[in-house]
Amino acid sequence: MRYSPSAPAASDSASNPSPKPALSRLSRYNKGVSENQIEQVASADFPTRWGKFRIYGFRSNSCSDGDRPVEEAVALVTGDVKSAPPLVRIHSQCLTGDVFHSLRCDCRQQLELSLSMIAEEGVGILIYEQQEGRGIGLMAKLQAYELQDAGLDTVEANERLGFKNDYRDFTLPAEILKALGVTRVRLLSNNPEKVEALERAGVQVVERVPCEVTPSPHAEEYLKTKKEKLGHLFT
Repeated sequence: MRYSPSAPAASDSASNPSPKPALSRLSRYNKGVSENQIEQVASADFPTRWGKFRIYGFRSNSCSDGDRPVEEAVALVTGDVKSAPPLVRIHSQCLTGDVFHSLRCDCRQQLELSLSMIAEEGVGILIYEQQEGRGIGLMAKLQAYELQDAGLDTVEANERLGFKNDYRDFTLPAEILKALGVTRVRLLSNNPEKVEALERAGVQVVERVPCEVTPSPHAEEYLKTKKEKLGHLFT
């Protein structure tokens, strides 16, 4: 069913369809979308412990914000993604979580859950973007950690450093999906604004599928802030 902003965090029920949502004026993402020309630079077989994928490398040739650098991202694809709206996860790079298994966030758990769910269905796409720390970069993210150790939450820490709480732009993932022949998706996300961003960029989200994991005690405050200040949906 079409995503509805008032829907609960659980997977949207097909028995209770809702109309297409109006795009929020308060959304942080893609406020001025212009077509983001992209280039496919690589494609290769990619076996993983979750199963066999095909990995694609993409690079943007332009950005909606002229001050931003050229973006790069990869897409892991399995199955016939054109036959029906596939399960899709757009995952922002998190070196501390994805590589070093940090317990301060739920990023690695979400990444592995998404790959597991896509593999179980046999069809889906995972797009991995270089958007460390919601776009502020690795060193600034570590500085924000230091401020969080002193008692600030993740939003307050970003603001103390002079950043917005989120610099991500989901135009590139939308263009990657279109390049793969996909314009309708079932999105694995707890973030309703990510749904709106894809819709604004021309990709229809027919269902929002929750991507919830069991949090570490170290991540409880982080997830509380995501829910209360960033609007993420959790059961």
